[in-house]
Amino acid sequence: MSAAGGNGAGTPKALPSSGPKSLRDMPHPLAASSSEEAGAELTPSPDLQLPRSIAEKDLSLPNGTPVDTSSPASSSSLLNRLQLDDDLDGEMRDLFVTVDDPKKHVCTMETYITYMVTTKTTRAEFGLPEYSLRRRYQDFDWLRSKLEESQPTHLIPPLPEKFVVKGVVDRFSEEFVETRRRALDKFLKRIADHPVLSFNEHFHVFLTAKDLNAYKKQGMALLSKMGESVKYVTGSYKLRSRPLEFAAIGDYLDTFSLKLGTIDRIAQRIIKEEVEYLVELREYGPIYSTWSGLERELTEPLEGVSACVGNCCTALEELTEDMTEDFLPVLREYILYSESMKNVLKKRDQVQAEYEAKLEAVVLKREERPKVPTDVEKCQDRVECFNADLKADMDRWQSNKRQDFRQLLMGMADNNIQYYEKHHLVGGQENIQKSREILSPGEEVNFPSSTKTEETSAS
Repeated sequence: MSAAGGNGAGTPKALPSSGPKSLRDMPHPLAASSSEEAGAELTPSPDLQLPRSIAEKDLSLPNGTPVDTSSPASSSSLLNRLQLDDDLDGEMRDLFVTVDDPKKHVCTMETYITYMVTTKTTRAEFGLPEYSLRRRYQDFDWLRSKLEESQPTHLIPPLPEKFVVKGVVDRFSEEFVETRRRALDKFLKRIADHPVLSFNEHFHVFLTAKDLNAYKKQGMALLSKMGESVKYVTGSYKLRSRPLEFAAIGDYLDTFSLKLGTIDRIAQRIIKEEVEYLVELREYGPIYSTWSGLERELTEPLEGVSACVGNCCTALEELTEDMTEDFLPVLREYILYSESMKNVLKKRDQVQAEYEAKLEAVVLKREERPKVPTDVEKCQDRVECFNADLKADMDRWQSNKRQDFRQLLMGMADNNIQYYEKHHLVGGQENIQKSREILSPGEEVNFPSSTKTEETSAS
């Protein structure tokens, strides 16, 4: 490639484009997935002259991730390939990790919780088929920071928030510890299922080392070449323009995290109101039991009302627990997931900005060179590596997100249906019927069927 060819000085050549779509063409992730776009290919810009032909290059990336040049790379097809298949383990899994058995430790200087991390595997690099070791939260935090350093091109799953979330007073309470355990378990499972992260040396040490603190103190510099190359990239390079497909992903992540944040705030307000209502309801029911002791003729109906209120308390408590333990953690996880993806996107932009700056410097020199300098070629390789890894992780993230939100929303709908039908509609009618029979003997009490109610509403 000639340094002074075609383009004017000061205008770096564009990176390969793959036919991106605008953000408004990107469907909502929970909408029905359309058929994949036919013929979508990685098509370089017509005015782009690559330093060397892609066919002549080794398609294995520096971090070991293969490049699939046949997969669609447009943003619309990338975000549309969301399947509802329940089986996410199409390939054979050989690494299983679980987090359970939380245990409280009280020391002179601090009190903390440890979790049992159990690993079962058939991989040859593991000396034993099974490991069981205790880890505390700061060990998980160390693992994630090391994964970010050594695998900068990949999306690292988020950890649950370190500090006590709003509304939780005791971080050693059974409910809080269980919520954190489930989040840590999901964190390790996502890493274990990743085709690249699961082979990371730090992850291997985390799962197998009996004395993890000794390994930390060694300060071993096990950063990959990709990690080292990205580490020195600073904000001195300014990106001219983000490729449209990655700009669309960035806009989508901004909108997605904003909407999830709104849902999270509304859900917390609903839970707060339900808890306040539950406190009043618990004081309301016993009043009828006390009253029944003073009215012998009304003992049975008043006890029935008290029992009905008690059933409502139980139902509301279960509904609130489901939202607190199942609904909110998923929302917060994906809010943090969005931030992690944005960080990877920023790192990709920094590497691209460095590539553009170096390429522009070559153009400005106006020197005829037999080939592009090696540092520019290496920088372009890093950009290609970032692009491939980011697209693959985005695709995997969207697939997992669709599965998680499908399960989350269906579970929330089922819980609300059970709450209103089982405890309010059926239980309420039975108690009212019994009260009417005692207070007004001989009168027939008819309740409209659900079918008639629907017909009346429709009319």
